[in-house]
Amino acid sequence: MKDKITNQVRIQLVRCVSPAWLRLLVTLAVLGSSGVAQAAERVAQTSADLPFYARIGQGEIYHDGEWAAIAFYRDPDCVPADFNLLDFINPAALGCDSYVAGFEIWKNGPWAGDSAPIQSRLNNTGSMPIWFVSWTDLQAAIADGKLTIGELAGLPSRVIGTATFYSETLHPSGMAQQTMISIVASGSLPSGGKFTYQATGTKVNNRLNHVKIEFK
Repeated sequence: MKDKITNQVRIQLVRCVSPAWLRLLVTLAVLGSSGVAQAAERVAQTSADLPFYARIGQGEIYHDGEWAAIAFYRDPDCVPADFNLLDFINPAALGCDSYVAGFEIWKNGPWAGDSAPIQSRLNNTGSMPIWFVSWTDLQAAIADGKLTIGELAGLPSRVIGTATFYSETLHPSGMAQQTMISIVASGSLPSGGKFTYQATGTKVNNRLNHVKIEFK
C-alpha cells in the first residue's frame, strides 16, 4: 500500500519545480500520512504559469511606515508601460521569464471548480529584484489609483535590492480556512550593504500586516 501511495505522489509531482519539497512530500506519504498523500496528488507547479509581475496590488502594499517593498516575480523590463501594477493580474505576464518557482496545493483542483489553491509556496531560483521606495513617495504615486512601472521606477527614493533568498507562503482567500501570506527575503544593496525583508499578513475582518525592512 505504501508503495502505491508513493508512486501516485511521484507521478503527480513529476512537474514540481522544487526537488526539496518533492522529497519532503514523498517522504511524508511513505510514512503513512494519507492526508498529505491526498493533498500531494493535487500539487501543481507555479513558476511560468503565474499571471502577475510583482507582489503589489490594490490594498496589498507591504510597508513599515517608512519603506515599502515590491518583490518582482518577473523582469521589471517586461512590464508593459501602460499596465497598472495595482491590478496585479495580467495574462501577458506569462510571456516573461520568471524569477521564482514552487508549487500549489489544491483541495480538488481548478478543473473541479476550486477558485484558488489551499496553499502556494514560492522560492527564488536565482537573483531576484526587490524594489524599496519610501512609503511617502509611493502613497503620492498611487493616489490616483494607478501605478505604472515608469512611475514606480521614477520615484526618487527607489533602491533596487537583489534578493539572494526569497520565500513566500500564501493561503489565498476563497479556499483556505485562514487567509495568510508570509514573505522572508534577504540580499544585497547597490551601496554594498545588505537588506532583510519580512512580511506577514492575515485576514479576519480586516487585513493586518506586520512588515520589517532593515538596511545594514
